[in-house]
Amino acid sequence: MDALRADSDAIMVGIGTVLADDPSLRVKSEALRSGRRETGRPESPLRVVADSLARTPSGARVLGEGCLLAVSRSAPLSRVAELEKHCQIAVCGESQVDLLQLMEILCQRGVEKLMVEGGANLNWSLLRAGLVDELYVYIGGMLIGGEKAPSLVDGEGFRGEFPELKLISLQPMDDGALLKWRVL
Repeated sequence: MDALRADSDAIMVGIGTVLADDPSLRVKSEALRSGRRETGRPESPLRVVADSLARTPSGARVLGEGCLLAVSRSAPLSRVAELEKHCQIAVCGESQVDLLQLMEILCQRGVEKLMVEGGANLNWSLLRAGLVDELYVYIGGMLIGGEKAPSLVDGEGFRGEFPELKLISLQPMDDGALLKWRVL
């Protein structure tokens, strides 16, 4: 997973992931960070949070130099002003982050390879908007279940026209496997 991060131009999560997990979204391996520096890139990819209402806590680990927080025009101005002290802000969309507009902003910043680490609502929104090229799924050697268990995709679900996937690779990893799919 760290190698996938290191190979990306940006890593994105939704606000639900920030609130639930407080991820740093930084490359952990010193060797991978060094490799990025040697090619003239920052140690870690740009960190992007889709947060329509600016709910990211001011002390979240994702914040700091190299973080872009995408908010909507509905976000409270006081929260946006507070978060602007800790990261860059991109306003896109009226009541929720307009993902197409955010992708344009990221493209203008030179982002060609965006890794999305979740959550399930963001995954759903990106798939629904046709903004996903590839999908990586790790299947581990443990079962987690129940109606409140995390899933890959939340949202309304697809009716009738399901996205088709083509399996590109299956790589054994630890006690599981990493599957790579192309979204057709």
